[in-house]
Amino acid sequence: MLSPYRVIDLTDSRAELGPLILAGLGADVIKVEPPGGSASRSEPPLNSKLPSGLQSLRFHAFNRGKRSITLDLESASGRERFLRLVANADFLFENAAPGAMSAGGLGFDALREANPQLVYVAITPFGQDGPYAQHHATDLTLAAMGGMMALNGDADRRPVRVTVPQTWYHASAESAVAALVAHARRLASGDAQFVDVSVQAAVFWTGLNAMIAHAIQGKDIERNGTLLQLSTLTTPLVFPCADGEVVLITTTATLSRLIPWMLEDGTVSAEWVAAEDWTTYEVRMLTGAELTHTMPAVQDRIRAFCAKHRKAELFARGLADGATLAPVNTVADVLSLNHLEARRYWQPYPLPDGRVLRALGPFVRLSRTPVSFSRRAPAAGEHAEEIMGSLGAVRPALAGAAPNRKTRASALPFAGLKIADFSWIGVGPITAKYFADHGATVVHVETERPADRLRLVGPFKDNVPGVNRCQFFGSFNTSKLSLAINLKHPVGLEVAKGLIRWADVCLDSFTAGTIGELGLGYDVVREINPSIIMVSTCLMGQTGPAAALAGYGYHAAAISGFYEVTGWDDRPPGGPFNAYTDTIAPRFLAATLIAALDHRRRTGEGQYIDQAQMESSLYFLAAELLDHQVSGCMPRRAGNDAPNAAPHDAYPCAGTDEWCVIAVETDAQWRALRQVLSNPDWAAARALDSAAGRRAQREVVDRKLAEFTRRHEPRELMFLLQSAGVPAGMVQRSSDLLEDPQLRHRKFFRPLQHPEMGEVPYEGHQFRIAGYDSGPRMPAPCLGEHSIQVLQEILEYSDEDLARIAGSGALG
Repeated sequence: MLSPYRVIDLTDSRAELGPLILAGLGADVIKVEPPGGSASRSEPPLNSKLPSGLQSLRFHAFNRGKRSITLDLESASGRERFLRLVANADFLFENAAPGAMSAGGLGFDALREANPQLVYVAITPFGQDGPYAQHHATDLTLAAMGGMMALNGDADRRPVRVTVPQTWYHASAESAVAALVAHARRLASGDAQFVDVSVQAAVFWTGLNAMIAHAIQGKDIERNGTLLQLSTLTTPLVFPCADGEVVLITTTATLSRLIPWMLEDGTVSAEWVAAEDWTTYEVRMLTGAELTHTMPAVQDRIRAFCAKHRKAELFARGLADGATLAPVNTVADVLSLNHLEARRYWQPYPLPDGRVLRALGPFVRLSRTPVSFSRRAPAAGEHAEEIMGSLGAVRPALAGAAPNRKTRASALPFAGLKIADFSWIGVGPITAKYFADHGATVVHVETERPADRLRLVGPFKDNVPGVNRCQFFGSFNTSKLSLAINLKHPVGLEVAKGLIRWADVCLDSFTAGTIGELGLGYDVVREINPSIIMVSTCLMGQTGPAAALAGYGYHAAAISGFYEVTGWDDRPPGGPFNAYTDTIAPRFLAATLIAALDHRRRTGEGQYIDQAQMESSLYFLAAELLDHQVSGCMPRRAGNDAPNAAPHDAYPCAGTDEWCVIAVETDAQWRALRQVLSNPDWAAARALDSAAGRRAQREVVDRKLAEFTRRHEPRELMFLLQSAGVPAGMVQRSSDLLEDPQLRHRKFFRPLQHPEMGEVPYEGHQFRIAGYDSGPRMPAPCLGEHSIQVLQEILEYSDEDLARIAGSGALG
């Protein structure tokens, strides 16, 4: 798809995923490294049996499909060759400190002189400027400052991060989307684009229904282990079983299949079953209506049932019976999952020593232009001669469609694009939101029979329930038009087909096979509109033995291995919060869809896209999956521990449940921390001069530090430590983030007037493009708010047809 384009990759191990995504989509990605190779070649996990420079399994995971050249950017000849490379490139990615590239004479202003159409993508902890731009940042501090830690962990213990570092992955995946949005804007304007990606802003979006909860309902959502916290209910997601845990929620579909099994094995009696109307239990549960068997009573029976069975048995029988019981998998479980084998997901990856590992397969599947990684990770400078020999005067891709120069200042990247959005809940709507916010006309097709679950569960504006008052839905559906129509009605299906005829993209997020059962499968859609791109996203993909698994992002997070690595080693999982994979999968899907649209622009070809949300999300555990095959290492939740850092935790501050994280990753930072503490005797012990020594005495260090931190407010403490060069960050809740100076500087929150909710400070974008004030353009729609407008103005129905459709009962 992206084969005409060349990408320069200057990133280190924190941000290599973004260019990797573009490599998988077909771009020629050139990793530019200093003499001797990038520092990411030494990042753990390591395999000491491999040649020097190729021992890092993390490097292998995130540099497949790339070529390498080494250049000394301090020398005149190295800079001259680099500028020639830039002149022949379309994209450049870097994650140096803010201003570092410019200080070296190779920032955006200098490089666009060499290439006036370059898309330059910079990923930094907080953005290029603002009050926190120069803060010392680590995965722990970014998890705290982005709001992630406030939602992870048990209420009676400290907030926790995901043990396998995640924050930079979110920003790195987002950088691929950002690059392609900027590319679309470049096509419209003809100008070079500077893209500023903020890790903090990317991490913010992992908050889901908690992001602006305080502004909506007047209170924060707090960490509470793996309880699903909705305005209408709080219910456990994780249930212990004979050999681990499973994730399940008491939906009608799950209960109707699970209860016969519980009856069969004696967990419940026939009388107990008959006393409740299980067909309506879920809706009554979600809306707070009366229940014969209370939720705690049902949960007690489920616990007793799960304790009798092993997680693999529960998963297999659940699949057979149509009940969603998701095992809390380890990386070993993921590698042995027969569903991935059946989908031929794993790709053989030969190491330099001849051993062949199973590397991650395509993050999304396309019918015409499959995702692939044709090269192993390169040796440093391996392709220097062929790269320099291939440079011409002008890249063919730069001679694309002539831009309309009048649109430069106001160019919306996706103006004119038309999307029929049949998706609901999380991943599909979030994906469509990218396009809607950036100018596409997106018609969100929904119904009140039943309404999207996210319209029903809160947070509700001012705590007044209503299908048009829920920000969980609102966060994911800005800038869209709402068409309320019943797809199961013949007239509703007729309208849907008209929408497909109009659209460039058709998107659904139903369980595998559902859209086909409605009469809108790809065979039908393609017949109606041969050049359309149809996108289906669901938990496990459209094929394979687990394709029928109906569930949410917390089920996918369990199956993918994220629950296993969040929380405390001596307890069941303590997160990740809510539907975690719903915050990962849209980034891969949006990048893929933009690439597919660019391919269609150049070739006229539409195609079918199948996303298994689990398969995309596994990229955030890519290195750990390789490492397990080499070393047998099994990552597990470990609180806030980090193998080579100490102290490294959340520390209590003045106030109620207030925290600040401190992440000492070097001995110099430890010495700086001692200075802040006024060099107390306990900190001067020689044994604490090394990270190993501090880790050995962790309890003492943490206790003494806590005595100090309790005397300070968290933000005050953060500033005190940051001024001394010690990485630190306040653990921020929704209420804190809404007042965060850095987010305010970036104009992150976008107040818009909603018809029922009044002013809502909608969540903004995770990246900024210079000269383009992007953000949600319109508030999320009320249910069916634009039905008549869509039928009249977009589908051009006559008054007679409108009367017929309205009279048929298909609307609503």
